Amino acid sequence: MHDLALMVVNIRASDIAVFGSQTLVTATPLTLAALGGVMAERSGVVNIALEGIMLTGAFVGFLVAFVTHNLWLGLIAAVLAGMLIASIHAILAISFFVDQIVSGTVVNILAVGITGVFYRTFLETQSVAGPGTLPVWHVPVLGDLPVIGQILFQNAFVTYAMLALVVIVYLVIFHTTWGLRTRACGEHPQAAETAGINVYFVRYLNVIFSGGLAGLGGAYFSLQQIGNFLPNITGGRGFIGLAAMIFGRWNPFGAFGASLLFTASDQVASRAIAFGVQIQPQFLGMLPYLLTIVVVAGAVGRAVAPAADGKPYRKS
Repeated sequence: MHDLALMVVNIRASDIAVFGSQTLVTATPLTLAALGGVMAERSGVVNIALEGIMLTGAFVGFLVAFVTHNLWLGLIAAVLAGMLIASIHAILAISFFVDQIVSGTVVNILAVGITGVFYRTFLETQSVAGPGTLPVWHVPVLGDLPVIGQILFQNAFVTYAMLALVVIVYLVIFHTTWGLRTRACGEHPQAAETAGINVYFVRYLNVIFSGGLAGLGGAYFSLQQIGNFLPNITGGRGFIGLAAMIFGRWNPFGAFGASLLFTASDQVASRAIAFGVQIQPQFLGMLPYLLTIVVVAGAVGRAVAPAADGKPYRKS
C-alpha cells in the first residue's frame, strides 16, 4: 500500500501524457480489429479470423516494404492482403455455408502456417536492414498543447487512421443507407431480402472491408511498432479485439473504449514498476488477457449480438 501511495504522489502531468499516449498507441491494433468485427457481425457474419488476417497483414506489409523500400506501399499491401484473406472466410461462410467459427479458425491456422514458412524461407536469414518504421507526425499547434497534444497529436499514421476510422465506421453503420442495409442483414436477412436488399452482396462487402481494417491493424505491428516481422507477432490481439467489440456492444465507440481499457491495464502495471512497485513480470504479461476473460464473462447475457449473427443465410 505504501508503494502504491508513493506512486500516486509522484505522478506528474508528463507521466499522465506518457501513459495516455502509450495507451492510445497500443490500443490501435485492438481497435482496428474490433472495428472489423463490428462491420462483419453487424451484417451477420462472425469474423473470428481477425487474428489470422492481422498476422497476414503484418507479414505482407513488411515483406512489400522490405522489397520496395517503401513503407507506404507496404501499408497498402497490408490492407489488400487483409481484404484478400477475409474474402476466403467470406466465401466459406457465406457461399458454402461452412460454420463461421470453423471457417475463421481455418483462416487463423492457415495464416500462422503460411507466414511462419515464408518468414523462415525468405526473411529470417536476411542481413539487409529493414524498411524502418512509419514516422511520427507532430500536428502543428495542436501537438504543443499540454498533455492532450502528446496523446492525440504526436502519433504515426496508423494511429491517426484508427481515430478517424472509429468515427467513419460509426457514421457508416448508423447514419447511412448502407449501414441500415448492413444492420438489416444482421438482424433479419429474410426481411432484408424481401425489401430488395442483396444479403449475400452486403455480407461479402462487409466481411472484406473488415479484413482491410484488420490488415491495417496488422501493419501497425510490423511497420509502425518495430519495423520488422516475427512469427505470431500479433500475439492474440485479434481475439482481444473481438472481446472489445463484444464489450463495446457492437458499437465502434464502445469498441474503442473497451480497447483503451484493455491496454490501459497493461500500461498501469508497467508504470507501477517504473515507480518501484514490485510486480512479477509474468503477472504483467497476463493482465490484458485476464481482463479480457473477466470482461467478456461479465458481458455475457448483457451484450446482445445482432439476431442473425453467425447464422448462414439461404435464399428461400
